[in-house]
Amino acid sequence: MATFLYRLGRGAFRRRRLVALAWVALLFAAVFGAATAPAPSSGSFSIPGTEAQRAFDLLEERFPGMAADGATARIVIKAPDGAKVTDPATKTEVQKIITGLKDGAGADQIASVADPYEAQAVSQDGTTAYISTKYKVSGMELTDETREALKESGKDAQAAGLTVEIGGDALMAAPESGPGEIVGILVAAIVLVITFGSLIAAGLPLLTALIGVGIGVSSIAALANALDLGTTTSTLAMMIGLAVGIDYGLFIVSRYRAELAEGHARDEAAGRATGTAGSAVVFAGLTVVIALVGLAVVNIPMLSKMGFAAAGTVVIAVLVALTLVPAMLGFAGRTVLPAGKKSKLFGKGKTLAEGVEPKPNGGTRWARFVLRRPVLVLLVAVIGLGAIAIPASKLEMGLPDDGAQPVSTTQRKAYDLLSDGFGPGFNGPLMVVVDGDQKLADATVERIKGLDGVAAVTPPMPNEAKDASIINVIPKDRPSSVETEDLVHEIRAGNGKNVLVSGQTAMNIDFSQKMNDALLPYLTLVVGLAFLLLMLVFRSILVPLKAALGFLLSVVAALGAVVAVFQWGWLGSVFGVEQTGPIMSMMPIFMVGVVFGLAMDYEVFLVTRMREAYVHGERPGQAVVTGFQYSARVVVAAAVIMIAVFSGFIGSSEQMVKMIGFGLAIAVFFDAFVVRMAIVPAVLALLGHKAWWLPRWLDRILPNVDVEGESLRKHLAETSPKGSEDSDKGKGKGKDRELVSELIELVSD
Repeated sequence: MATFLYRLGRGAFRRRRLVALAWVALLFAAVFGAATAPAPSSGSFSIPGTEAQRAFDLLEERFPGMAADGATARIVIKAPDGAKVTDPATKTEVQKIITGLKDGAGADQIASVADPYEAQAVSQDGTTAYISTKYKVSGMELTDETREALKESGKDAQAAGLTVEIGGDALMAAPESGPGEIVGILVAAIVLVITFGSLIAAGLPLLTALIGVGIGVSSIAALANALDLGTTTSTLAMMIGLAVGIDYGLFIVSRYRAELAEGHARDEAAGRATGTAGSAVVFAGLTVVIALVGLAVVNIPMLSKMGFAAAGTVVIAVLVALTLVPAMLGFAGRTVLPAGKKSKLFGKGKTLAEGVEPKPNGGTRWARFVLRRPVLVLLVAVIGLGAIAIPASKLEMGLPDDGAQPVSTTQRKAYDLLSDGFGPGFNGPLMVVVDGDQKLADATVERIKGLDGVAAVTPPMPNEAKDASIINVIPKDRPSSVETEDLVHEIRAGNGKNVLVSGQTAMNIDFSQKMNDALLPYLTLVVGLAFLLLMLVFRSILVPLKAALGFLLSVVAALGAVVAVFQWGWLGSVFGVEQTGPIMSMMPIFMVGVVFGLAMDYEVFLVTRMREAYVHGERPGQAVVTGFQYSARVVVAAAVIMIAVFSGFIGSSEQMVKMIGFGLAIAVFFDAFVVRMAIVPAVLALLGHKAWWLPRWLDRILPNVDVEGESLRKHLAETSPKGSEDSDKGKGKGKDRELVSELIELVSD
């Protein structure tokens, strides 16, 4: 593989104009496709194999005009102190709202508007009422005109002194990420400048990553309507694609500078960088792709589509790193070196002298410190992450509703008004669908009335054929409570196959259960495949095992931090968490998938340098030092960049995106700075030669992918290229050791 990638990188460098033109053309084609494609829908949401989904399917069949998956809205009206909503003046204002909805803008998308006085939607104390509105389409498919008409529907009533707030998924809108993403990119740019000491070298990974993400996200937008991808599918692709795109470009550029420092011609340096660092990029990208594609194991179409879309963007990022980055290096010339140094260090005829030992840099000093105290470092790191992971034992999962919205939003205010006026369970009614005659429906009502935790049960509402009915059940407790979940299970326990429990609350419970059931199979699949992949890369059993265990420690610690911030509220104000509550049910499996792929990036880039040194004769301890000497600074920069990019999504208005951004950022921090920088060298120091042990029979079976580039070195030794376009007309004969030492220190530090 290294030889093939060497030829690919060298060819891209030599034919840089053609390569750059091809990628720019691809970007324009993707952007044009996105601009001309039909607007994407919200994407269908289903949970195959669950009772809630079977109930929705039955509703579609037996109540065809009901629009079971249509958006809903509740316009909550509260009378001022001393007045009631049954007063004539208030009734007049309520009727104006109803008439405005039925006859105003967006009325063609409305399925029904219920009069609160006829639907018994008035609280017992007479101070609160609500207008229930049902739409024909989902919340994300509502037009801006319809949504705006809903928002404006209560303005006149508010002017008359009434409190009017609106809840429900009809106000659902695409997440707003705010300025945080831009700040994250700016931080990444600053880190790159500090790392490389050159604006050109810093700009290359950023530019190529933006091109790759632009192609990926635009392609998703172009195919969204045709493939039912939905409007939120690109969020994960943008988040992951941008982070890995910058990192992969960073590793190629860094290795290119190191190859230049060894005196190679520029096209030769580009080929060698792509053949060595590019091999690590390929396998790191494969681990990310495996983790994302593996989300299909959960068998939730929406999550599978997000995983496939993000995986496609990662593949594009890998291809960009292997072709466009070498091409852009050809355009950059020697400006990738720090200003003021390149002319001095790379004057005509200047080359590297052999046998010059570079001065110890930060990575070298840290590695030597760990090698002197491996047990202490290992204990501190493991105990520290273990302590942070403790809150994960109290993890409560669910899906956010309007009760998780910021207290300043109208959705949250409507939620609180309904809870105060009608009881906390009113915000999460259960919908029981009876597939049978009236007798079965009546018997079901009587049985449910006798259960604890039930506040109210409505009479059965049959369909036209009288062969199915709907029963609404109001729990006593809030939708996300354990008591409501127990009630759902209790109702289901006494039902036959002809009585199904559904509704948003039941759907959330089923979703959470499905995620829990899929976590272990998913973890087994992803970690197992990646373990085999890392065995190919490192020719070892213990190194991949150590990588997997270290990942598990970092991801559990990250979950502990998520629980502490989003569930317990610790430092919640710092991260803009206005309302605590259960952790999003997809968060654990989502973090396992994404963080595992990213964690293996650092493992591959850091340990392949160690493996390379070990294969070429260095003792295990010295190989660890060598790996840190050449890779630590770059891995740290890559981690800081990823943390900056992910942290940018913490500013999102959507609680789900905010939580994902925080979780991924803190997980990368733990994995890069604690696991890879502390636990990895400590474990390798304790294992010594055993770390690289592989049974002979297994060594014969496993194909040799040659990530350390041994076959490439043999190939280059046999061919011995003398020069090429853009080469430097020979290697020169300079022997200035002080100059060479300064150059090596510059590149490695």
